[in-house]
Amino acid sequence: MVRPRRIVLVRHGESTGNVDDTVYEREPDHALALTERGRQQAEETGKRLREVLGDERVSVYVSPYRRTHETLRAFHLDPDLIRVREEPRLREQDWGNWQDRDDVRLQKAYRDAYGHFFYRFAQGESGADVYDRVGGFLESLFRSFEAPDHPPNVLIVTHGLAMRLFCMRWFHWTVAEFESLSNPGNAEMRMLVLGDDGKYALDRPFGRWRDPEPYGITGEWQSDDR
Repeated sequence: MVRPRRIVLVRHGESTGNVDDTVYEREPDHALALTERGRQQAEETGKRLREVLGDERVSVYVSPYRRTHETLRAFHLDPDLIRVREEPRLREQDWGNWQDRDDVRLQKAYRDAYGHFFYRFAQGESGADVYDRVGGFLESLFRSFEAPDHPPNVLIVTHGLAMRLFCMRWFHWTVAEFESLSNPGNAEMRMLVLGDDGKYALDRPFGRWRDPEPYGITGEWQSDDR
């Protein structure tokens, strides 16, 4: 198995929905584009990515949303060094179809009270639903490492919630730990770096908005082979 040296997670740049939540009443979530500021954010992140990745090959997975595809294009990665796959399991949490702003704001208040992981939006998904599909993608990704010519880098261009849930699944974080974390900012990245001990470590933590409040004690009784 050829495990990559780096697995890089990037949130999309600022979108029109990030600056005006009424747009969800007129346009589908998947069709929202980057703002000019979002493109600039993505280009800055692209500069850092090119410095980190150098001339190494990269296996790229991108959410099927417009804003993630536009973010990836703004990275200006060398097309001869990347292999791009659209991955629907990396899409944004589904909050329903056409969204009424006042209803969504009310549901967000319910979610904050009920819990981000377990609350399911009407006609949409809960954080737990997204966890399941992100976990399925992670298992597929892990199997891809069996290819003898797998690139030394993986780049995942997705959404803030998916980034947190990917790391939750990979590092076996509890629900309480997940609930305490904040989303990364637009075009922010996190890297899982393979260490000399054969384990991956996150290059920097996610921000916290509160301390974890676990129901009980959990722990690993065996080593994680990732």
